[in-house]
Formats: sequence, C-alpha cells, structure tokens
Amino acid sequence: MRILLTAATLDTRTGAELYIVDVATGLLARGHQPVAFAPRLGPVAERLRDATVPVAENLDDLGAPPDVVHGQDNHVLLAALLRFPGAAGVRVCHGWVDERPWPFPRIQRYVAVDDTVRDRMTGEWGIPTDRVATVRNFTDLRRFTPRPPLPQAPVRALLFSNYAAAHLAVVREACARAGLPLDVTGLSVGTASDRPEDLLGRYDIVFAKGRCAIEAMAVGAAVILCDASGVGPLVTTTNVHDLHRMNFGLRALSSPLSATALAQEIARYDAADAAGVSDHIRSVASLDEAVDRLIGVYEQARDDEAASPGLPADDMRSVSAYLLALGPRLSWTQSTRALTYQLLRRTYFGLQRVPVARRLLAGRVLAQRLQRRLQR
Repeated sequence: MRILLTAATLDTRTGAELYIVDVATGLLARGHQPVAFAPRLGPVAERLRDATVPVAENLDDLGAPPDVVHGQDNHVLLAALLRFPGAAGVRVCHGWVDERPWPFPRIQRYVAVDDTVRDRMTGEWGIPTDRVATVRNFTDLRRFTPRPPLPQAPVRALLFSNYAAAHLAVVREACARAGLPLDVTGLSVGTASDRPEDLLGRYDIVFAKGRCAIEAMAVGAAVILCDASGVGPLVTTTNVHDLHRMNFGLRALSSPLSATALAQEIARYDAADAAGVSDHIRSVASLDEAVDRLIGVYEQARDDEAASPGLPADDMRSVSAYLLALGPRLSWTQSTRALTYQLLRRTYFGLQRVPVARRLLAGRVLAQRLQRRLQR
C-alpha cells in the first residue's frame, strides 16, 4: 500500500510527530510505501528523509496518489483527502484534548491510542464503536534497549517531559526530600534530547507520562507518572496493565500535583519490580506489533472505500460545513485575546526556568483558568 502520513508540522520533537517517524519507518520495513506530508518541515522531516522516507511540504509534489491518508488533525487531513479523491482516510487521536474529528465521508476508520481517548470518541463525539480501533502507544525496542540492573536504592532521577517547566519545581522539591539528584530534559526547559535512548539508561527513577513513560520503562527505569495536571502512581507489575490502557496519561494522574505525593511514590521504589515492569512493556508495547495493527486498519479503510466509494458532492458538503465552522476560530486568532494568550504563554514558560520568578507565578490551576477565559 501507498500510505500518506500527514501532520500539522514535522519540525519539533513532540509525541505526535515522532509517532509519524516510527510508523513510517515500520511501514517501510514491511515493504509498504509511506510518504509524509506537513505544511511546515524541520528536523523531524530530516530524520524521516535519513530513514529514506519521502517527505513533501506541497501535496502537488506527490506524483502518485495514496491508497490511504493517515491523519492526526482535521485541517491537513481534509486538505489531503480533497487533493486525492480516491483515497480512504484514517483519523488518529492521541489525547483527550485533541480536536474533535470532522465527519468527512471518506474517513473510514478511527484510531485511539488508549481507552480514555476511545471513550471520548464513542461517548461524546458520536463515532460508531465498530469504526474505532484502539492501538496502544508503543516504543521501538531496537532503540530503547535494556539498561543494567537497577541499584537497590535510587541514585539519580530524571524529569522527562516537553512541558517540564510547569512542574519542575514540585518534582525537584520531592527529590530533595529523598536526597535524590534530579536532571530534566524537555523542550520547555531548553534541554530536549534527540536521542533519549542514550539518556534514559543513566537514571534509576524517571518522572514522565505517555510515550515518555513507555520509553523509560522499556529501558528499565522505575517510572513515576507525573505531569503538571497531577501525580499518578509508581508503575508496578500490579498496575502496569491497567495504566497502559490509559496510556500512562491523564486519566492515571489521579492525585493533585504535590511534593508530598511524589515523595510517597519515590519511597515505593523497588528495583526488582521495575525489572518486571520493563519485561512486561517490552512484551506488549512494541513498534512492530503496533504497525501490524495499523496496517490492518489501513486495509479495512481501503476496502471499505473501494466497496462504497464516496461521492464528490458529499465531500464538498462536508468541507463547506468545515470552512464555516473554521471561521470563528480564524477570527479569534487575529484578535487581541489571542495575541495576549500567546504572549502570556511564552512568558509563563520562560519564567518557569528562573527559580526566583517561578515562586512568584500563579499556580497551574489559576493559569489554566486564565487560559480558558482568553480562549472563549
């Protein structure tokens, strides 16, 4: 199959963009023809090209039409489906806060990365359950190889998150209480790593969620689920199955963010149990298995489209409605509120890097309330 993988950007090392890299290289290894497209390219696009996956920033550069378009947002996916009227669409949703998929006739199948997202797709967005597949998040086991056995007591800790600036102070306080040195890597603190597989094995405890948590577990670190929105448990052999169903993400972060809650989880560190967690993750969260499942979804979408081809008039009606719905959002982006929101957001994360300023900032809850008010 010829599969076009679309994204809003292929620039910054974020979860959704790296998902495209892993899926594309997995498809290529299986003899398929992946092509990536995004209106804005950068280092992630170069990484794809280094793996011999073609990357386009203009849909007219694609000489042959795809069989399937794999999309992660409405705008770029609809543009690609309009450009290639014979292609079937597959819409992937990565998180609870993803935008609601637009009901375009040729989107034949949907993919959720966990039960949390699937519940919203079928329980709030009206997508039929028989059209939604759950393909849980994964990691490339060839890159993230097991580290040597963990020490009986933790020696080094890492906060591993692109949004680390927002909760770094709390994690640092918890580690200080435990006498545990803490390092941090992520975009918001200016220390993003292009090769986390070379980094994670140096740490005994990793604070992370989602894809970052899976990568750390695959290497063999003990993982405590943590984000600015809350604290989850230390991942153990007892809870790893249920937490994987939540993608080690938002639904698992059930306790308010506090140094006390994190310190309690640090105290539960168990080197032998962490090794068992790593073995489990390596058996159920491989890139190869996920790509095989995605290929099955692509084949279903392609076959459904072939059996009942979409009508051009139906496509046009759907896009007409989408453009009308897009109008208020475009107007908002040009408003004073939008400019204020962007300025405050940049300032907030910038000041999180300055210890003195960080103590003077509003709490995360207050910042989120202000964000919601500005986005109305």
